[in-house]
Amino acid sequence: MASRAKQTESPISASDKAAALALTPVSRETEKRLDRYIGLLLEWQAKTNLVAPSTLPHLWTRHVSDSLQLLALAPGAKIWVDLGSGGGFPGLVLACASAETSGATVHLIERNSKKAAFLREALRITASPGIVHPAEIGDIVERITGPVDCVTARALAPLHQLVGFAEPLVRRGAKALFLKGQDVEAELTKATKYWNIRPKLHSSRSGGQGWIVELDHIERRNPSATAQSDRQ
Repeated sequence: MASRAKQTESPISASDKAAALALTPVSRETEKRLDRYIGLLLEWQAKTNLVAPSTLPHLWTRHVSDSLQLLALAPGAKIWVDLGSGGGFPGLVLACASAETSGATVHLIERNSKKAAFLREALRITASPGIVHPAEIGDIVERITGPVDCVTARALAPLHQLVGFAEPLVRRGAKALFLKGQDVEAELTKATKYWNIRPKLHSSRSGGQGWIVELDHIERRNPSATAQSDRQ
């Protein structure tokens, strides 16, 4: 009886998970890793705010599928850098999906010590390839050595700031994929005041009014203006 009550109280719905995996299919092994990750997230959510509580009933479609869709835009990527990983979207999801790829690694940058601890535990229980960097983004990005295929961010900062964070990695050959909301056009307008960029916009496959901003070229338009943008 207690077990049945516990299942009833779970905010995760089977239909939401099924809808998410229909949008962004994964292997059975990846699904098992994602299940372990989501189970851990729900345990930690009670003491550490990892996602907005209102989104829990749609966690798979709102967060997991939203993250998985990036794989289709960078099919050959093995080395990822996720800026401000928070509760693990998209970085931890990408790590779960990359576990079967030889040589794959996801660098998870998260300055909050509690969230960084959560990310380490999530990597451990899912046996996913990743490294947690408990540091400020500006302090660690240029210290990540070796090739980087893709840099990501979700619900972190305005686009013009994300571009500044990602510029050192894109300059080295990485592609940037930023998950943004319905105000993406306004954010792009502001970003172009500080940066020469050639953005590609992709409509989010997970519904709503979300967008993915793809960048493979970033150039400082005005160094002094860029420095000012980093403070705003």
